[in-house]
Amino acid sequence: MDTLFINQGTIWLALGFLLLAIEAVAFGFASGVLLFGSLGALLTGVLLWFSLVPNSFIAAVACFAVATALITLVLWAPLKRLQSGAELGHDRSSDLIGHSFVVSSDVSRAVPGVQKYSGIPWRVEPAEHLSDTTISAGTQVSVTAVSVGVFYVEPIPEPTGNS
Repeated sequence: MDTLFINQGTIWLALGFLLLAIEAVAFGFASGVLLFGSLGALLTGVLLWFSLVPNSFIAAVACFAVATALITLVLWAPLKRLQSGAELGHDRSSDLIGHSFVVSSDVSRAVPGVQKYSGIPWRVEPAEHLSDTTISAGTQVSVTAVSVGVFYVEPIPEPTGNS
């Protein structure tokens, strides 16, 4: 029995990976309870492995409890927000910002258009800041923001120059 506690770090690491596998396979990371426990066990295993926590059962269990509680406090709100499907707003930092194309049909807030990009049909809507909410077919537009499956566009002004 003493040999079981000689290298507790390995036991806690194995327990962490086991809990993580069960969370992934059985729950698809939907419950979170085993996720937090697995991360706590992994952290405990690492701390024991590098002798940052005394190699005693009581110290290991205490470390596991504290680590799990802290990880839960830190990750609960962000993961809850991620699972809730809450609107994250329009992304104005995407690599797609500035992508330009010609709309093939009239586009308005009431009747959005469609643009294929990389083989995927994206809904096309006028940018929120536009006062004129209709963009005519054949107009060159630029993407100003994106959301899941949506391009928010504005017309590109035609160059005005003397020829």
